[in-house]
Amino acid sequence: MATPEFTIGIEEEYLLVDRDNLALVEVPDDMMADCKQALADQVSPEYMQCQIEIGTGVCEDVGQARDDLRHLRRTIADCAARHNAAPIAASCHPFADWKNQHHTDKERYNRIRQDLGGVMRRMLICGMHVHVGLNDDPLRADLLRQLSYFLPHLLALSTSSPFWQGEDTGLSSYRLSVFDNLPRTGLPPQLSSWDEYERSVKALVDLGLIEDSTKIWWDLRPSHSFPTLETRICDVCPRMEDTLAVAAVIQCLHRMLWRLRTRNQRWRIYDRFLISENRWRAQRYGIEEGLIDFGRGEIVPMDELTNELIGLLHEDAEALNCVEELMHLRTILDRGTSAMRQRAVRVAAEAAGADHDTQMRAVVSHLIEDFQADL
Repeated sequence: MATPEFTIGIEEEYLLVDRDNLALVEVPDDMMADCKQALADQVSPEYMQCQIEIGTGVCEDVGQARDDLRHLRRTIADCAARHNAAPIAASCHPFADWKNQHHTDKERYNRIRQDLGGVMRRMLICGMHVHVGLNDDPLRADLLRQLSYFLPHLLALSTSSPFWQGEDTGLSSYRLSVFDNLPRTGLPPQLSSWDEYERSVKALVDLGLIEDSTKIWWDLRPSHSFPTLETRICDVCPRMEDTLAVAAVIQCLHRMLWRLRTRNQRWRIYDRFLISENRWRAQRYGIEEGLIDFGRGEIVPMDELTNELIGLLHEDAEALNCVEELMHLRTILDRGTSAMRQRAVRVAAEAAGADHDTQMRAVVSHLIEDFQADL
């Protein structure tokens, strides 16, 4: 069996905030022009006018992705600074009201808004997508089923959206609560083959309900444009090194499952009902309350699960040259996810006597600092 290249690409969505009042601002046309001039097709507008999206090139390993992502983040931050603005890489702005935001006037976005109605108005959310190259469609279908088991783990490690409209939602990833209102979202179905996937997509295309598979927004999907599997469940991470750690896990998981396949083995397929329970636990608690290990039949703390994951993937990380990034998972466990750190900032501001609005602005200031920390 030929070894896939396991190339990697990372897409991130950022929110733009005013440096003075820390509220959302729309991306100015001349700022977007500056970004385009510097980054060409690696940057683009997003659905909301206060959003901007970047994407690395096709990278051979996570180290190459780091260089590209650092350049992209630095460039966006520099262009924003010239307009008294700053990007934040959090899946929800801590205090913005979605009713005050406007969508980008672009044919694709206008069509989506028309098709999906009022649920699209609340799409003031940002995510991170990681592509891993698999130039074999049957392999993509096979790994799609097996990788679903690990999606809650990836969400838990990346959570960055505890606040919505100035309130603590009690969730670590409120972004998913918003996104799941759209059709064709959530865990992918357990399709048995590539042919079944293509037939399912074709059924909706032939009915005129979607133009192509880009309108399928599962947590994990075969990319329409590239020979990749695209992991979409993650919140966007404020700190670049956290992004790269999660991306390394995703890349290593692909190789690990392929490695099992070469030995005529595979990861056990669990019902979506069971995986959905772990997805909810990750959405609600992040890394704080643990996930269900269905083989053991018990809830296991995330530090134990993460250390098991590191052991499981270490061979693959060595082959893919990303051991350092894989080991960074322990830093996430020690330091906490962004959702945890954001809450800690708010609590500290409250203890210092700050009123509610000042507490929320302190959280945004923290997110600006986190964006710059690894650059």
